[in-house]
Amino acid sequence: MKARTFITGIGMITPVGTGVHEIAAFIRTGNKEIRPLRLFPSQTILPTGEICLPFPDDDIPRTHRLAIIAARDALKSSRGAVDAIVMGTSTGGMSLTEVLLKDNETDPQKYQYHAAGSVAEYIAGQTACNGPVITISTACSSGTAALAIALELIRSGRAKKVLAVAADALCRFTYFGFHSLQLIDPDGARPFDQDRKGMTVAEGAAALLLESSENIPENACAEILGAGLSCDAYHPTAPHPEGKGAYHAMRRAIEDAALSPSDIDYINLHGTGTRDNDLSEATAVNRMFGNKKPFLSSIKGAMGHPLAAAGVIEVAVSAICIRDGRIPANTGCTRPDPKLALMPVMKPMKHPVKTVLSNSFGFGGNNASVVIGPADENNNSASPAPKDSLKVIGCECLTGAGRTDATLSRFLNGKSCKGIFPMAALSENLPPKLVRRLKRLPRMALSLASSLQKNTDSFCPPSSIFWGTGWGALSETYDFLSKLFESGGQFCSPTDFIGSVHNAAAGQVAMLFQSKGANITTTGGDYSFEQALLSADLLHPAGPDESVLVMGADEHHEKLSHLFDDSVSRVPEHSDGGGALLLKRADAAGGLTISSRFYERADQHPDIIPALIKGLGGPERIDRRFGAVLVGIPAAHRKIGEDQLREFLSRTGFNLPVIDYRQYSGEYASASATAAVFGIRLLQSGRIPAPLAGENDILLQGKGILLIGTGTFVTAIELLPS
Repeated sequence: MKARTFITGIGMITPVGTGVHEIAAFIRTGNKEIRPLRLFPSQTILPTGEICLPFPDDDIPRTHRLAIIAARDALKSSRGAVDAIVMGTSTGGMSLTEVLLKDNETDPQKYQYHAAGSVAEYIAGQTACNGPVITISTACSSGTAALAIALELIRSGRAKKVLAVAADALCRFTYFGFHSLQLIDPDGARPFDQDRKGMTVAEGAAALLLESSENIPENACAEILGAGLSCDAYHPTAPHPEGKGAYHAMRRAIEDAALSPSDIDYINLHGTGTRDNDLSEATAVNRMFGNKKPFLSSIKGAMGHPLAAAGVIEVAVSAICIRDGRIPANTGCTRPDPKLALMPVMKPMKHPVKTVLSNSFGFGGNNASVVIGPADENNNSASPAPKDSLKVIGCECLTGAGRTDATLSRFLNGKSCKGIFPMAALSENLPPKLVRRLKRLPRMALSLASSLQKNTDSFCPPSSIFWGTGWGALSETYDFLSKLFESGGQFCSPTDFIGSVHNAAAGQVAMLFQSKGANITTTGGDYSFEQALLSADLLHPAGPDESVLVMGADEHHEKLSHLFDDSVSRVPEHSDGGGALLLKRADAAGGLTISSRFYERADQHPDIIPALIKGLGGPERIDRRFGAVLVGIPAAHRKIGEDQLREFLSRTGFNLPVIDYRQYSGEYASASATAAVFGIRLLQSGRIPAPLAGENDILLQGKGILLIGTGTFVTAIELLPS
């Protein structure tokens, strides 16, 4: 029998209730909990979905507080730690960061929870999870995209028990940001109503404990049957007017579940209440289901839109609908828009529900859909097809030394590539019209992508984009907040708000190449690129026909980098950069392959290095397969990283070249993306040159390169000749 993925624990905290019991009551009654903003002062008081709970006034941000409440609730009946955590968030610690910046706080320690990835890491520390911790930040589709990756972690056999979490808290950044876009309905969200005027910004968190089992667990409440991802590749914020991306996400989810549209009993719609989003989704639903549409509704008119948290909250609600045989009302809608050709459920109703399709769509055209069903014996979904390794088709990097050739010329001669590539030079290979409103990070991403297209023989545009960034668009973030503070909350830049989301750069690259498959942004500090590569391996299709672009980059910002990134504050020379790899499934011998072999949390894990060695196949395999190690030791974790490396070398007896690549690349979170390009070029040359190896060149003799990350996590990426 094949293993299936069951939901065995649910935790939620939302404006309409906390925990399964209160959410079940909400589904029955349809109570609306949207009220004027109270959380922070504003001259413009708009309705919000605010959670009225007192939180301690300390250094733990609100998003982290919400997330851990949901996580603990989901885990309350579980034994032992989970194997992995996959998180969806967009705000991270912004609710605290914006206050600190307004107060001109200069102590980097106060910003330790700023990063979007810090939410999942906080949960991992509180719940003793030592496995992979992955954070997805694709705006409002983050939570559902996280569920898709959690599902593939289980299907691939990498994990048996995964905690999928999504959380976002109300903060000034999103409240004023969406207001600047004129997307807020002053009367509260009215999804699919003919008089709808926009969304209601809200907050919340949900967690689902997913378990792999051939048999139905006693505490299983539902089953994840399939997931689908797509990208519009159309516009930074507006959805495709014909709903093409939404349609493909829904179609892929239904196909992944081995079902047909007629099998869907209820659609939990994304339904934000904005004119364009509701129209786009309605168009996609009509195309998919025609005049045989199932019951459908959006719950955002009752609780608002909790951004990244929405998807997991709505899947949790859908699981309760299946259990209780109920369908929630499309609260807020009193006169359905006849132009949409949808008739949402107007009042809560009792009706058997077997299979639910749940939709989430976000900025950048990021679309995600999930299909769930009851935990019963009637499951006919096919086992996932085995996947070949990812083969390197092309690679490019960018450092303070310049583009790939200039960077490699210095690196292979043992010289530093540290520094910041000038902005004017960065944009030389980009059309002025394409980048005229873009700041540093999206220009870095587009420059890498454009160089890859130019310099790769037989370049084929990627169907999917996987983008890793530790800190996201710092320039846009700083400029948005600066204008907001200077104007006393009256003025801020909608352009900067749009560009500030972590997935904005990936969306720009998708539009450049018209990449309409999965579009995933991962963010986990120094391990963001490793998360992107792992996610690509999990989600990219099994066949050899489609290519995938895996990228990582981070910009240096004079005001923010040293506050957010402790490694930057410890070195005298500022640097930024990144790398891009074009990959395909290896369908034939030749070339080289790249794979993520190990990713575990080091804190409270005394056997992390033995686990790494075991994950790589033991000392004999390491000696047989690898001719050099590129090791990443972040400056903030220099001592622990050196200790981890020393233990690895002692236990394996590895005595070939070990290259500390951050001594060449400089300190920035996604330096491992640059190091991957270093490793690929070393492997292609077949030798480690003397300036890196010691007195003489060392021939690799058919061996590969091992990239090891150290510090708070330990990671391993293999580069091998195929």
